[in-house]
Amino acid sequence: MNRIIFVLLIMLVCTGIVAEPLTGDGTLTGKITDRHSGEALAGVVVSFPALSAGTVTDTDGRYSISGLPRRKTDVQVSYLGHKTIVAVIDLASVNEKNFVLDESDAQINEVVVTGLTGKSPAKDTPVPVSFVGTDELRSASSTNVIDALSRQPGISQITTGSGISKPVIRGLGFNRVVVVNDGVRQEGNQWGAEHGVEIDAQSISSAEIIKGPASLMYGSDAMAGVIIFHDEVMPQRGKVQAGVSTEYQTNNGLFDYSVNAKGNNGGVVWSGRWSDKMAHAYKNSSDGYVLGSQFRERAAQAIAGVNREWGSSRLTLSYYHLTPGIIEGERGYSHSYGKNLPFQQVHHYKIVSDNTFFLGDGTLKAIVAYQQNRRQEFEESALSPGLDFMLHTVNYDLKYRLPLSNNINIAAGAGGMWQRSLNKGDEFLIPAYQLFDIGVFATVSYGLDRLKLSGGVRADNRHLHSFALDGVFSKISRNFTGVTGSIGAVYNVSDRMNIRLNVARGFRAPNLGELASNGVHEGTVEYELGNSSLRPEYSWQADLGWDYSSPLLSAQVSLFANFIDNYIFTQKLDGVKTEGYDTYQYMQGDARLLGGEASVDIHPVERLHFANTFSYVNSVQLHQPREAKYLPFTPAPRLTSELRYDIVRDGKKLDNMFIAVQGECNLRQNHFYAVNETETATPSYTLFNASAGTDLRLHGHKAATLLLACNNIFDRAYQNHLSRLKYLSVNPLNGRRGIFNMGRNITVKLLIPLEF
Repeated sequence: MNRIIFVLLIMLVCTGIVAEPLTGDGTLTGKITDRHSGEALAGVVVSFPALSAGTVTDTDGRYSISGLPRRKTDVQVSYLGHKTIVAVIDLASVNEKNFVLDESDAQINEVVVTGLTGKSPAKDTPVPVSFVGTDELRSASSTNVIDALSRQPGISQITTGSGISKPVIRGLGFNRVVVVNDGVRQEGNQWGAEHGVEIDAQSISSAEIIKGPASLMYGSDAMAGVIIFHDEVMPQRGKVQAGVSTEYQTNNGLFDYSVNAKGNNGGVVWSGRWSDKMAHAYKNSSDGYVLGSQFRERAAQAIAGVNREWGSSRLTLSYYHLTPGIIEGERGYSHSYGKNLPFQQVHHYKIVSDNTFFLGDGTLKAIVAYQQNRRQEFEESALSPGLDFMLHTVNYDLKYRLPLSNNINIAAGAGGMWQRSLNKGDEFLIPAYQLFDIGVFATVSYGLDRLKLSGGVRADNRHLHSFALDGVFSKISRNFTGVTGSIGAVYNVSDRMNIRLNVARGFRAPNLGELASNGVHEGTVEYELGNSSLRPEYSWQADLGWDYSSPLLSAQVSLFANFIDNYIFTQKLDGVKTEGYDTYQYMQGDARLLGGEASVDIHPVERLHFANTFSYVNSVQLHQPREAKYLPFTPAPRLTSELRYDIVRDGKKLDNMFIAVQGECNLRQNHFYAVNETETATPSYTLFNASAGTDLRLHGHKAATLLLACNNIFDRAYQNHLSRLKYLSVNPLNGRRGIFNMGRNITVKLLIPLEF
């Protein structure tokens, strides 16, 4: 406890620093027009990613934003159906800037992403990054926030029905993926196979997916990569914005709504949101209704802060409540939205203080956060839980970024977390424990005319101490240390072509579930045994990328080779039953993962896109016989294609109208961990989807957005290789083993924005 008090004192001192004042009150105004028609564009988003500030253009295409610091920063101009512009602007000398937007062809989209030394254009980042914008997130037909990202190249999900999804990046999941929300890593017992991500999808404006070891930036657990969720941009000064959204899905009767309001009064910003979602059991043509797959989700968020010349300070409070059923293999008929035994209940509370100070040309960022996650499983009684985990987490992060010149940027800092986990129930799976984690790092980026270099080094230490429980758990006290780093380069061969190369070292300490679990996990219908002798995982990964853009097409290829020492996984024990359940134990070995992603977007005529992606991962355990050769939870090779036509752009009544058809082919997965039937092969399948949407305009303003989608049009019965439900009991009506994924599903979404 003394350590965490010390860290909190450091954060309080940092947030009390008086930053060097910057003269004047920076303002930027201008007009945005369409290059083809010359007409003004309304509703264009003008944002400053590094400043958490932005606005939209009015009916005359004009924008104005004040209260900006007089310094150099990136400005991003984006509008649906048009190519995004990213430019560096010096607010100390420029107060007016006009932009002309091109309708989007097949060129690679320009966005600002999280780089080693701060925000940077994606084209200058050697690490492969996927960016999912607001419009793409809103138009996705999904049941949770990870489901909405799972169609990105190289991204998959481990699913437990429709309500719970865990992200997988290039064949690696669980604690190897860090999820960042509200500026801090989300901590909520993510070691469990059926533990999802406690984040309200409606509160997210965009997402970044960093593919590859990101331990340099985020420490232990970022071995596979990082998913960063961004909040909505606050409105400009003097504006209040509100919105209402609702959605209905036919397959599981999913109904949700979300209401929000946000404003900016002279640089004092605020925001509030309430979301509610419910779904009954989903169905498919093989199982009928899958009992236990219903869920209820509620979430609330409040933000208050200030934007000033010296920087910004923001306080975020959030609450998330999920009540999913537990699927045990029963089929039947159910339209009930209520809780039926067995079920889980998850409460997640979070408070984040995010502070940015402009110190001369440098920027100091200080974040401290508290999270409480309580996960309960109710099996025999709806009032008394069996398993009951309460996890307390304090996150802290301090980072200073200094541009030494126009070409060199450096950043250094420290970060980590303190955790305390308690068992509140009368059943046990993992012991109560305490954890303290700290890391220090330094990074640098250097740019020439056509060459961009970046890299850095980090050292981490994690102390983990678990508490003994007579007859169940022994005491464990371990220290894990890792030194990581990366070095990469981007070379602009021409204005249309780039080549990328990056080499990174990853590190991950084993979690308490892997070290010491000993009990029945109702959510996974298995008995889990830990292994207290597990060693940390270390990895070396090399990434090679190439991209090309032209008015006719764009193409990207990203290849990787990842070698992991001491890879941790679970193995089903041969014929062992504990308390009537199949028994699984954590094991360790050396692994090699090879693969990559390729995409081609063809633009043969104006407004028509034919986009194709292919993702492949080959994951093997070295020096093992055939049945133990392949790693568990390796996604099947996947090919996706989408044909999209933008019917109307910049219309007076209907705007951004589109129609699209998609095909998703998952090839047969013959590479599986076969020891004691831990996994089995999965047949190939192809799904066909369709979607359409439009903005409705009234008096020059967007009045509403209407979206329609149909997934699995032909109601194909299939099992995804990463679905945990494929190993449940045999259906007595047709002899098929396991539960199948969701059948045909039609989605209707309505979004209504308001501005005052």
